Amino acid sequence: MGAENFLIIRLSSLGDIIHTLPAFSALRKKFPRARISWVVEKKGKEILDFVPGIDEVIVLNTENWRAKNIWKEISQFKNKIKNRNQTALDFQGLIKSGFISYLSRSRRRVGFHKKNLKEPSASLFYNERQEEIPEDIHVMSKNLKLLEKVGIDEEHYEFPIQLPPELSETVKARIKEIGYKEKNRLIVFNVGAGWETKRWPFERWVELGRRIKRKDLFSLLLWGNEEERALASAVSQQTSIPIAPHFSIKEVMALMKLSSLVISGDTFALQVACAFSVPVVGIFGPTNPRRNGPFRPEDKVAVQEIGCSFCFKRTCPTLECLKKIKADEVDEFCSLLLGNA
Repeated sequence: MGAENFLIIRLSSLGDIIHTLPAFSALRKKFPRARISWVVEKKGKEILDFVPGIDEVIVLNTENWRAKNIWKEISQFKNKIKNRNQTALDFQGLIKSGFISYLSRSRRRVGFHKKNLKEPSASLFYNERQEEIPEDIHVMSKNLKLLEKVGIDEEHYEFPIQLPPELSETVKARIKEIGYKEKNRLIVFNVGAGWETKRWPFERWVELGRRIKRKDLFSLLLWGNEEERALASAVSQQTSIPIAPHFSIKEVMALMKLSSLVISGDTFALQVACAFSVPVVGIFGPTNPRRNGPFRPEDKVAVQEIGCSFCFKRTCPTLECLKKIKADEVDEFCSLLLGNA
């Protein structure tokens, strides 16, 4: 038998793809001659384009699965991933990702214990399951533990991301147009988030922006969609902090690497900054920072635990957990990371 073959299944979200990279890195180190493919949704491919060592990135458009030609789409996709002589590793834990492992006809279909799955029924598609893992560990450690099924015992987080220098220069040139100078340290205020429950209130961003005023700093408001742009615009009007131009996923990655400090909720920008060892202050409400948050001991997390903390809900009538996080607390963390000079 030749080199082992692996099929990684991690479709989304962008931050979760970042959190799966240490597992890929450990897999590649253990099996340097293996053929490793990765199934991902379209947006996630932009991240994987910067990850050397993946032999094939297979893009899945699940929107077409709900269209009239669903069976044609599934048939074409199945032909791309089908390989009896491979091990499929499902890091997603959903019914659709488990189904993808089944479609691959992989000799080994490995997934988490059903108690560790977002959708326990996904377990039906696996023929090997990891033992139950405590959910109070970081999700990257959880992903690494899945690799025990293929003989890998690894605890170190490594992010094999290589950004082309020209991308960083392009991003640098774009923010120079709105006042950035290379002598200044870049601070990114990431006001947006995919869930409303992850978005720190407008008033807190305004207060923080007014507090962080130093000549050696260049502050920037980052946004993603139009709703987030409206929030950034409102904060900018109150603080005079410039709004970032629209950046692609790849450009956001380059921006994070250029930064001296990133202040963000539990989002892709935060996960990328952590991957690049950029100092961060994470602002956490419904999600658990011990699971999703910064992992370097020097980084900071602003969180106020209440009775319903870490509910992982996308909507909330009060947002009390986020409102309890005050701007002076976040400002203090920023000062510690920036130094008092």
